[in-house]
Amino acid sequence: MRFLTAGESHGPELTAIIEGVPSHLPLTEDDINVHLQRRQKGYGRGRRMQIEKDRVRITSGVRHGKTTGAPITLHVENKDWTHWQKIMGTEPISEEEEKEIKRKLTRPRPGHADLNGAIKYRHRDMRNVLERSSARETTVRVAVGAVAQKILQYFEIELCGHVLEIGGIRSEESSYKKISELKELTEASEVRCLDEEASEKMKAAIDQAKKDGDSIGGIVEVVATNVPVGLGSHVHYDRKLDGKIAQAVMSINAFKGIEVGVGFEAARMLGSEVHDEITYSEAEGFSRKTNRLGGFEGGMTNGMPVVVHGAMKPIPTLYKPLQSVDIDSKEPFSASIERSDSCAVPAAAVVCEAAVAWELANGFLDKFGSDTMEDIKDHYEDYQNKVRNF
Repeated sequence: MRFLTAGESHGPELTAIIEGVPSHLPLTEDDINVHLQRRQKGYGRGRRMQIEKDRVRITSGVRHGKTTGAPITLHVENKDWTHWQKIMGTEPISEEEEKEIKRKLTRPRPGHADLNGAIKYRHRDMRNVLERSSARETTVRVAVGAVAQKILQYFEIELCGHVLEIGGIRSEESSYKKISELKELTEASEVRCLDEEASEKMKAAIDQAKKDGDSIGGIVEVVATNVPVGLGSHVHYDRKLDGKIAQAVMSINAFKGIEVGVGFEAARMLGSEVHDEITYSEAEGFSRKTNRLGGFEGGMTNGMPVVVHGAMKPIPTLYKPLQSVDIDSKEPFSASIERSDSCAVPAAAVVCEAAVAWELANGFLDKFGSDTMEDIKDHYEDYQNKVRNF
């Protein structure tokens, strides 16, 4: 599978085209909308989430509730477009009209793509950069991830993205019986955290950051269960599935780090403390005593739950001004903003979940075929029998 997204933060809509989804996959707009709504929730979100009520329109590739195998087109309308039509319109305008609408943006914000993008693409008005580089684009990435999750769910592979840490406050609770329980408990939390006590401390930290005109980041975790052995490959660098997941997670706005399993902690542990010992039984076949490597060995899934951590930096759009320099006058100034989230970590967990889901689904189809769901199911069941009897 592959996908492209298009659209600006304050343009008329965001669009994604997905190619390679198998035929006969049950898929409705509601299957996607539930994830779009999850992305908009979370303690610390700004006013934009009150303006936008994201819902998807499917305009190709699905007929009567099932995919056809043709490219799928997804549209998400930007409700705020009504206030930005003159500023973001596609038709040419005169210099006088441009002055009447709004002066060009020449003041780059630290931590954003503004200055780098303006230099790279020779823009004297940095709105041409910030509109596309906005995290608003993750809306349709979540929509694309929702389609991937439908493929995985068909084969009983479940995912859950949740929050481990916000502003240095870490969840100490890790016990849950099934991933369905983890999803239920974390979705009920305003910060998408399993630990109720830590959740309240996280909310207080978000409130304090907002009061101070600042922002805070955190760490999210994505867990995927019932993943079969052998997705990905050891034979080339670009076929290692954990590497693909790492790239996908790092491409999310404001993400600055990723771990698989114990991740960086492995560098501080002995080899005997890191690696997962192998077991065997006739009922279950091969397994591992532990899962410190997060479900991966040699770039391939090993049958254990996939566990991925993503680190999100604090959002750089602040009410507390940071120093910058005007690209026209070259004079220093204190950057200011109109509105912002003080914390978007709970929403980032949903985006990270979508990114991991896409790569897992792609790895799954690469292994078991991609034409029709019936053929894929036959290949999958045959393979699972062979794995059990290996």
